[in-house]
Amino acid sequence: MKLENPTPINWKFSDRAEQLQSSAIREILKVTMRPEVISFAGGLPSPETFPVERMKAAFDKVLSTQGKAALQYGPTDGYAPLREFLADSLSVDGSRILPEQILMVSGSQQGLDLLGKVLVDEGSKVLVETPSYLGALQAFSVYRPEFVSVDTDAHGLIPSSVASKGVGARLMYALPNFQNPTGRTLSVERRVELVETCARMGIPLIEDNPYGDLCYSGEPLPKMLNMNPGGVIYMGSFSKVLTPGIRLGYVVGPTPLIRKLEQAKQAADLHTAQLTQMVVYEVIKDGFLAEHIPTIRNLYSRQCNVMLDAMKKHFPAGVEWTTPEGGMFIWITLPAHMDSKELLAEAIQQNVAFVPGGPFYANEAEKNTMRLSFVTVSPERINEGIEKLGKLIKARIAA
Repeated sequence: MKLENPTPINWKFSDRAEQLQSSAIREILKVTMRPEVISFAGGLPSPETFPVERMKAAFDKVLSTQGKAALQYGPTDGYAPLREFLADSLSVDGSRILPEQILMVSGSQQGLDLLGKVLVDEGSKVLVETPSYLGALQAFSVYRPEFVSVDTDAHGLIPSSVASKGVGARLMYALPNFQNPTGRTLSVERRVELVETCARMGIPLIEDNPYGDLCYSGEPLPKMLNMNPGGVIYMGSFSKVLTPGIRLGYVVGPTPLIRKLEQAKQAADLHTAQLTQMVVYEVIKDGFLAEHIPTIRNLYSRQCNVMLDAMKKHFPAGVEWTTPEGGMFIWITLPAHMDSKELLAEAIQQNVAFVPGGPFYANEAEKNTMRLSFVTVSPERINEGIEKLGKLIKARIAA
């Protein structure tokens, strides 16, 4: 029975909820759903790379041979064969990773949230790159840390800045490979220095590596996890190498940390879907990724080169950009007086979208920056979109 004229509730949200803000990227994606919009905004993998038939066959096999187990509740730490597979894959360069050091999570974003929940108190010092991944800033900000921006240059994070700013820090968050948003890659020398610095200062180092396999040439650089398994927390994901729709990632770390994360996950969602874990294991267990990932690399490399060539042709002097060696992003620096958020408003009127750089900064945003993603746009539309952006930038410089 419905009440007649109930008194409206005056909703009172928690202080933590009041801290929440919408993702700038997610808000822009609402606009880019229109087919006429050329979107360089979303960090979305290309649907052309999704192994639909392989996934379909794996779902069919798992459900027909292990259906009851796949549809049942599962253990919080994850499907044992998949964790064993990952542990063996990560045990390189003389280090040994055990299955009990791995927690399966519902996408890397959940991993970030759980790490914030168990490591960060209000006012805790959290070190982040300048700029840093927006999703991590969102996840950690719920726990009200004091973000400290670590210095960067054209080659990425500067480890000596950690030494000067990191005293008392609760954690250091880094994306060493084809960083989101800049596309920069940390050299081996800087990785070693960063691991050594964090170990010396007792700072847990989070190595977030969703893009590491997407190098355009050569082999992926060594993982910081293998340099110091007792002090590095490694995050991996199947979103960029299989499909993001399955929402499956994993966190690797020392056993005491993983057990505490497991307790936090029990309170959050009990466990990640057993069915998707079993399907992913069925897909990858016989070496599929070794043949599949090169096709992703080749596609993204071609798309990246098209965008770089278009920018050389259409962007005016005074505009600078990164040249990524892998991944999905190019970082643009406009002349100092320009605000990319204002440029976005004009670009959307021309049916072109991108992400302004400001939200990627924990402190003191550089408003003359922007992130472009090239992986979901055809070469023809890349050229068209970059030409339109170039004209808008030239007009703003001339104004």
